[in-house]
Amino acid sequence: MTGKGSVNHNSRKFHAKNTDPERSCLNVEYCNENIKDVYHELFDEALARYNEKQTRSDRRIDDYYEKICSGKQEKPFHEIILQIGNKDDMGAKTEDGQLAAKILDKYMQDFQQRNPTLRVFSAYLHMDEATPHLHIDFIPYTMSQQELNKMVQSKEVMVRLCVKIVAETDLYETDKEVQNLIDWVCLLEQIKENNNTIRNLAVEYKKIEPDCREGMRAQLERMKKLCKERNRLYEKQNDLKGQKWKIEKSLER
Repeated sequence: MTGKGSVNHNSRKFHAKNTDPERSCLNVEYCNENIKDVYHELFDEALARYNEKQTRSDRRIDDYYEKICSGKQEKPFHEIILQIGNKDDMGAKTEDGQLAAKILDKYMQDFQQRNPTLRVFSAYLHMDEATPHLHIDFIPYTMSQQELNKMVQSKEVMVRLCVKIVAETDLYETDKEVQNLIDWVCLLEQIKENNNTIRNLAVEYKKIEPDCREGMRAQLERMKKLCKERNRLYEKQNDLKGQKWKIEKSLER
């Protein structure tokens, strides 16, 4: 499952009611880096190149981490929480719970190698709660030819992971929640592609509009076709958004 992420909770700078401080010594810390330092590592060179190209001071970015935090399109980081079973069949104090901890530890050992575009900066295996579980906090990023060479792009990374899941596992066929998540990501991509097509059609429409005013029948027919195609895509967008809304509602339950 996914969560908002609380690095201070994961590192046990404070204890919640469901933790046993006497067993916190059994927790495993894989890494705990300062997220701002990791942003500097990932993006400073690209940010410097981006700022050099800007002729207006208001387009320069002083701190990429602060820009992401203050924006609405991306989160500064994501967290996944992995757990095997529950407190009844995989309790942390039981032999089965120890087995679950070993499996989670093995999963974490090469997580970064398997997912190079998910930069892990904080990861913990918790043994001081009812069931062993793993917290992995990461910054999803991708290489981009526009503006910054490296950008926080969780959606593009999600698309790549979905392709990997479908190609290498049978989870799409056997797990309804995984199926819904992959369908949701695919719908987002379709909506994005349709928006780009709509913008391109609008640009072409504006280019030929003056000639149409002068009575060029062929151009007028082209304009009609463009309008028809644009309207068809608008209808398709509404249908896709409706499907996306239904999936989001099912995920909330």
